[in-house]
Amino acid sequence: MFMNKIFTQLQKIKNEHRIGLMSHLVLGYPTLEDSLALARTIGEVGVDFLELQIPFSDPLADGPTIMRANEAALKDGFKVKDAFTAAQILAKKLIDTPLLFMTYYNLVFHYGVEAFCRDAADAGVSGLIVPDIPLDEEAYDHFFTHAEHYSLLAMRFLSTVSTEERIQKVLDAPDRFLYFIGQKGTTGARAALTDELSNHIRRIRRYQNVSIAVGFGISKPAHIVSLKKMGVDVAVVGSGIMDVYNDAEKGRKIGAVAQYLTTMRAACG
Repeated sequence: MFMNKIFTQLQKIKNEHRIGLMSHLVLGYPTLEDSLALARTIGEVGVDFLELQIPFSDPLADGPTIMRANEAALKDGFKVKDAFTAAQILAKKLIDTPLLFMTYYNLVFHYGVEAFCRDAADAGVSGLIVPDIPLDEEAYDHFFTHAEHYSLLAMRFLSTVSTEERIQKVLDAPDRFLYFIGQKGTTGARAALTDELSNHIRRIRRYQNVSIAVGFGISKPAHIVSLKKMGVDVAVVGSGIMDVYNDAEKGRKIGAVAQYLTTMRAACG
């Protein structure tokens, strides 16, 4: 089993008896410079993982907030190569914060699966989040094989509608870092988490050596407290950050995000 900064951070979180916090932002939104400044601030707040979304023209899993950010970044001319440059800059600035690229498989496929994994690793990225990865096509695409070859942790996905067969297939190897989609539909802040979420977490907990991150709809400190009680390892906050950024006055946007994430981080215990 290969090791990288993600596993080290997960162990640190366990040793501190708390839940971890993963933040999300869209590279290039509203400009590349702005997103880099926001990323540096997020890292300095003390989040455990930083998820960097590479803009894509058809972000199927994303709700309106993040979808609009993708569209704006692409309209401003953001290119895939800019993501590797950005990661390289951030990896040097935030040496203790594992970086993960988030994007969609069409982009990875057209870039070249092995080349994408190689260049991501070279840029200082530790993990990949590709929600529409065709798990059943691994024998042809070798996405997970290439990721592991370059010491990248490629997260796998389950959701509230996953069958027992799907759970077994996704968790077919030890020491996985699983992304559990905690809401039906797309990303976006929610008022409350679903009652059935706890039952799904218990189902997954039957499998040893799996760390669970829950995303989609996590936007309040109370959500993080609830996830910690359920035994979740990491809470993922995405649209909540973008909403705070968008709603803040010009000149106060990054400060508003820092204050928001400080409150969310405090809820981690």
